[in-house]
Amino acid sequence: MLGFVPPLPQQPGRPPSSGHMIVCGDDALARRLAVELRFIYGERVTLLLPPGRDANNPETPLTQRGRAAALFGRMSAAMNRAGNGNGTAGGSGDTNAGVEAVRIMEAPEPSDDVLEEAGIDRAAALALVYDDDERNIRAALTARRLNPRLRLVIRLYNRKLGQHLEELLDQAAAVAMPGIDPALLDASTTVLSDADTAAPALAATALTGSSKVIQAEGLLLRAAERPPPGPGERADPGLCTLALLSSTTNDPAGAEGSDSSGDEAPQLLPDERAVAETTGRGTVVLEAISRADPARSATRMGGRGAPLSQIFSRRLRWSALGFALAAVALVIASLLTTEDTALHSAYLTVLDLLGMNDPAEGAPAARQIIQILSGIAGLLLLPLLIAAVLEAFGTLRTASSLRRPPRGLGGHVVLLGLGKIGTRVLVRLRELDIPVVVVEEDPEARGIPLARSLHVPTVIGDVTQEGVLEAAKVYRARALLALTSIDTTNLEAALYARSVKPDLRVALRLYDDEFATAVYRTLRTAHPQALTRSRSVSHLAAPSFAVAMMGRQILGAVPVERKVMLFAALEVAGHPQLEGHTVEQAFRAGAWRVLAIDATPPADRNPDLAALPPFDPEGDATPPPSGLVWDLHPGYVLRAQDRVVIAATRRGLAELLRRQRSAVPGR
Repeated sequence: MLGFVPPLPQQPGRPPSSGHMIVCGDDALARRLAVELRFIYGERVTLLLPPGRDANNPETPLTQRGRAAALFGRMSAAMNRAGNGNGTAGGSGDTNAGVEAVRIMEAPEPSDDVLEEAGIDRAAALALVYDDDERNIRAALTARRLNPRLRLVIRLYNRKLGQHLEELLDQAAAVAMPGIDPALLDASTTVLSDADTAAPALAATALTGSSKVIQAEGLLLRAAERPPPGPGERADPGLCTLALLSSTTNDPAGAEGSDSSGDEAPQLLPDERAVAETTGRGTVVLEAISRADPARSATRMGGRGAPLSQIFSRRLRWSALGFALAAVALVIASLLTTEDTALHSAYLTVLDLLGMNDPAEGAPAARQIIQILSGIAGLLLLPLLIAAVLEAFGTLRTASSLRRPPRGLGGHVVLLGLGKIGTRVLVRLRELDIPVVVVEEDPEARGIPLARSLHVPTVIGDVTQEGVLEAAKVYRARALLALTSIDTTNLEAALYARSVKPDLRVALRLYDDEFATAVYRTLRTAHPQALTRSRSVSHLAAPSFAVAMMGRQILGAVPVERKVMLFAALEVAGHPQLEGHTVEQAFRAGAWRVLAIDATPPADRNPDLAALPPFDPEGDATPPPSGLVWDLHPGYVLRAQDRVVIAATRRGLAELLRRQRSAVPGR
């Protein structure tokens, strides 16, 4: 297990020390992850970035090194202002923290020579967070060969490929290190997706009163926002209160709280006294525990095949019904006017309708009249059949094409952008049965095939062009999710949507936090009846990647305004503030809280709490019971063999890990 290293500065040109961590990437996630590891967990970090582009290029005003330096400088200043009153790593004791705190290297590819120069042979963990899956896979194979003991955290969008890669790299580690502890082997390779991590939070911002969902061993944990109670009312704490929202979040012109909001900031994991004494604040509560359905797939708006109601128009269906009633009337008339049987009368009527019967010469007058009427009705059948064939052909031909938004559509979510993030958010919204209209400029974008297969209405066009958002029926929408990769495009779309519908709920994907703060404050001040949120994918995903770098299993991350709360699985053994303490004693307000205990015997535990337990749906339609015990008795004593699910702040989890290392020599 990784030994703790105090947060000492490191010059860019100085060789890395033993036990350091390496982060390789080419976008904001790499820089954010380095910030998490350096300033929250106090680790020595080497950051490998591709060479910066022309600094004079107006599209890229800073090189990669310059962007990292600016981010580290802002974070260092914030940490120094905050001080180290909570005793966590990365506090103000590191007075020289800044750009020098992280060793920054530049190289086009993480080749053998580059990784060796970065100190791969002495590193404890390596994060590969390039935006290109192939580059991450190639580098992971190289790194595992150079250092079999290395803990790998890999960013992959392809889930199935990620599972296979994780198994392959774990097998390689097991071969290189015979007799390795299974727990260490399980943590040796972790494959994560920033899109999967951020999608639930982004989707939740579009929904009023929505829940953030975390999955653990086939169970769904819902963290729900609740408004402040009225006079004389008491807020329902659910299973437990996870957070108190800031005092400004309920003010339409107010701002979301963050670490720099002072007394107005949201309070994560408050104690009962703080909850009882606080008034006028909303809460985030652990609302309920429900079982995940392993057989349930994402809801489809249409399916690959078109249903009958889509193949044939309403007018054609009414025409067919009228013709069928006319045929039945002719059969009844034949029965009443002749002495024939019902079966023979129906047979003769069908022949008459199709013009296949012989003339009724010498037959009674009634029979002749019925034959004439049947012939006339048969003439009407021919155009009806032709129309049905043409409609079916046209519908089936366009079944695989993109749908246009229906005329009467309303109350939907307009989703801008179908890249990696937008595609995952689309899946999440459809799982929640939320109607969606997608706007995408590139007809070959990653998520277009998914939108086509789900029959999601899609508008192809530039959102900054007039008429595109109107085609998406934004004036009837409940919310707008601007998730393109260009900040200015998201902002322009949000401003235009506000002009069309001032009270529209808007969530923007923005990178720079300072820019995001200015944007949503201005929008909420200008439109006080609306609700605006800004979210950074790297800010949401970086904590999960950082926890994986520390060798811990992350179940999910829940944003609370501009803070992040983590749900993680921990072994109690080696944690002096958990082992031997009751659940009540182990709770530390503002830092961590034990939510559940895995009562399954250690030998039978599912190593991956975030995965569904395997079961045979044909042999037993009911999944096996989960070993997790929720709503714990405060007096339960935590034992060394217990595995627990905790909710923790980033600093709280860092402190738990730091104290575990200091309590167990050699870790």
